[in-house]
Amino acid sequence: MVVYERLRELDPDEVDRLFHALADATRRDIVERVLDREHSVSALAERYAMSFAAVQKHVAVLERAGIVAKQRRGREQLVRGDPEALARVRRLLEQYEEIWRHRAAAMAAVLDEDAALGEEGSQR
Repeated sequence: MVVYERLRELDPDEVDRLFHALADATRRDIVERVLDREHSVSALAERYAMSFAAVQKHVAVLERAGIVAKQRRGREQLVRGDPEALARVRRLLEQYEEIWRHRAAAMAAVLDEDAALGEEGSQR
């Protein structure tokens, strides 16, 4: 199946980094904020009940996944989201969805075939 081939072409480490980065609610919230507009790490840290260092670690996970980018401006580190990275995630999820739709259609075909055979048997 073509979808399986496309999934095999993906770098498994990149897929792991993307899913790991988006698996945490705080990181998803950070992504939402920085897609709207860039924020400094310190401004982001003010919004969460955790240390500045903890927020920096969350940003680092997102940065390793390529979902956000940091840029130093003076003494601040500004974080901005990368919409193309989220488009890659969307395409990946669409590929998984295509696999499951194909499997569901195959199961439905088998069930329809069994039902048709059952009707033939009961009409005899």
